[in-house]
Amino acid sequence: MSDHDTNEAPLMLTISGARGIVGASMTPEVAHRLAATWGDYLASTTDGSPVVVLGRDSRPSGPELSEAAARGLQDAGCQVVSLGIVTTPTTGVMIGALRAVGGVMITASHNPSPWNGLKLLDGRGTAPPADVASGIIERYRSEEPTPRSATPADRREDARGHDTHVAKVLGQVDPMPIRERGFRVVLDSVNGAGGPAGRMLLEALGCEIVHLHGEPTGNFAHPPEPRKDHLGELCQVVVDSGADIGFAQDPDADRLAIVDDGGRYIGEEYTLALAARTILGREPGQSAAANLSTSRLIDDVAAGFGATVHRSPVGEANVAEVMRAQDAIIGGEGNGGVMLPAVTWVRDSLSAMALVLELLVSEGCSLSGIVDRMPRYAMLKQTIELDGQDASVRLHRGIEAVAEAYRQRDEATVQTGDGVRVDLPTGWFHLRASNTEPIARLIIESDDEATAQQLASEARAIADL
Repeated sequence: MSDHDTNEAPLMLTISGARGIVGASMTPEVAHRLAATWGDYLASTTDGSPVVVLGRDSRPSGPELSEAAARGLQDAGCQVVSLGIVTTPTTGVMIGALRAVGGVMITASHNPSPWNGLKLLDGRGTAPPADVASGIIERYRSEEPTPRSATPADRREDARGHDTHVAKVLGQVDPMPIRERGFRVVLDSVNGAGGPAGRMLLEALGCEIVHLHGEPTGNFAHPPEPRKDHLGELCQVVVDSGADIGFAQDPDADRLAIVDDGGRYIGEEYTLALAARTILGREPGQSAAANLSTSRLIDDVAAGFGATVHRSPVGEANVAEVMRAQDAIIGGEGNGGVMLPAVTWVRDSLSAMALVLELLVSEGCSLSGIVDRMPRYAMLKQTIELDGQDASVRLHRGIEAVAEAYRQRDEATVQTGDGVRVDLPTGWFHLRASNTEPIARLIIESDDEATAQQLASEARAIADL
């Protein structure tokens, strides 16, 4: 989330769910209506009164929006199981554990505190496919939900989310060698939902923990997106405490950024690559998946184990669909999101932490030593404001112009499934509309920053953006 003014931000309805400014574009009425629309769809896919799981992150607006969403689901004839403050992946885990038909998570992910929203999860515990999501959005906009019964369906609470989630993660690693190593870990949970479960996992793995901002108050101690410029305290505490590693979660704990033993922010792009190094090292030759905006680091890791990386459009629902189609054993996105299907089909910071700690044990090396032996690329992530009524038209024309220009070059590979991605001998770039903000995103990666800047300038000039 960029730090531009959010006062006039509209309600964002996309494959990633709904997000808006609390009290303006995101209200209890919006939460009730969208949850009722989703609940009606879920109820239509099964007989009787289906079970739907409801979780929320720690934002102060969460209780009111959660209550409104629960009433919407009940009006649609769904039995609601309220998990309280949990992570998004915990909600995904509990859908499977309770054999629910789907779920709703009240969160705005990495957005700052004026924002909140709803993530919709299907019966597999992941965001609905694009065709289902677009149908829900259309129904939300065009139809007033009608209660299925004069008597709302049942609602109950379940406090087992953290325990169930941590147990599943522990089942995917060998805990004993990690416990014996006795890592010192600094965990920054930014006062989000991930603090309790994150601490529970690290304690179960025998770690000595320095916990920053672990209370899930929702009053974020710093800007909540786990970027380098927001994590100066974490980097310093890792150095001061002599820690082996630092982890940073975002408010709903589906993303993880990592700081090495020297206090160096290594970048979110390394999270998936390091986790994949653990998983693919166990099962060489298997498949992995990543979106089109994810670094070539994952390809480098996969190549070392004879594995194949399959690419998807941006959005974890899209990554999950490719993972299922290709039977991938791990997947994710370059924003620090790791998807381990054996735990859940959404991005999960807990799975990522456990897999990275196992990697440190299995390789018998410090994190800085592992990272220093991996390729380093220069990656630029640019946002392009889309102002004016014709902004989306201009972006569409710009994407078409870029695709056409590079198709004329023999050395270029062009993919247009999600905006346009162009791969060249000197690097690659991906230009697309954001799923979560009224902006375009341009991501460029090359061996050095000068070449990356050159690719960015060329792409923007052709697109006239």
